[in-house]
Amino acid sequence: MASLKDVAKLAGVSLMTVSRAINTPAKLSPETYDKVRQAIDALNYVPDLSARRIRGDKAGPATLGVLALDTATTPFSVDIILSIEKTARERGWNSLVVNLFDDDSAGQTVDLLLAHRPAGVIFTTMGLREVRIPPKLRDQPLVLANCFTREPAVASYVPDDEQGQCDAMRYLLARGYRRPLCIHLPESIPAAPLRRAGLERAWRQAGLPREQLLQYHLALGDQHYLDVPSIIERHLHHGRPGFDVLVCGNDRVAFVAYQALLARGLRIPQDVAVLGYDNMVGIGELFLPALSTVQLPHNEIGRQAALHLIDRREHLQRVNIGCPLLARASL
Repeated sequence: MASLKDVAKLAGVSLMTVSRAINTPAKLSPETYDKVRQAIDALNYVPDLSARRIRGDKAGPATLGVLALDTATTPFSVDIILSIEKTARERGWNSLVVNLFDDDSAGQTVDLLLAHRPAGVIFTTMGLREVRIPPKLRDQPLVLANCFTREPAVASYVPDDEQGQCDAMRYLLARGYRRPLCIHLPESIPAAPLRRAGLERAWRQAGLPREQLLQYHLALGDQHYLDVPSIIERHLHHGRPGFDVLVCGNDRVAFVAYQALLARGLRIPQDVAVLGYDNMVGIGELFLPALSTVQLPHNEIGRQAALHLIDRREHLQRVNIGCPLLARASL
């Protein structure tokens, strides 16, 4: 990583001038400031805000930097952050979380994180996403958590959505369910095709014809969760369901489905069983009856991502973390 001295040398100015360009640019002429700014950009220099590092004291604990895209600001995946922090503390490390919002300048946010000189960076997102690596992170020890990239040579830890849905479907088949109605997430959401592929794989391996599967994808946008009742309505005949289990793309779909089924006098699971996905924090067991769902392994994803950096793992592959079925009263 470039130093203040490197910037001064490239710009042909003193260390004091570089310091002024960073902290009090109004004290410099526009020409001098532009010269220093160009050197900073050319070297990808990030100001070092860590007093410990400035003093050269490296005896303290190392720090994991966490760049959190929506992860720390929603209840759905905050367990990733908590697991990273817990794992870091167990190993004698610190962790520092910097939130990245969709309308932020990624470059400035990354600068803020790197200014604290972390020993490694975990880039994590809410919900499985494909991401682009900010340029200044490419030369850092880096691992992705709950996200992936098409760029080479970056390790990632993600939920095994395909296998999780496959295992859940096998469980349903083993208990005699043969007429599923499947309401998947929008096709553009990365987890959706994986979960559908897992479901179809289990169905195919059971020797059942694909045309017996009733499958729908919701349109993109939260308002389309309200399309669930109309999908269910299409498959009710004289008030009775033409399906024996409702396989939901996530627990929010299941929440709307419960209301639609119960409002029509249908009993869960006696008339229709319901399966969700995600195990939303603190929600599944508040359904009446308790919702059966598939657990997103956020704790383990956070733990493995932290250990990847702490243990200096060398592999650069995508690692799928198992998603276990939580069978409750809705089946």
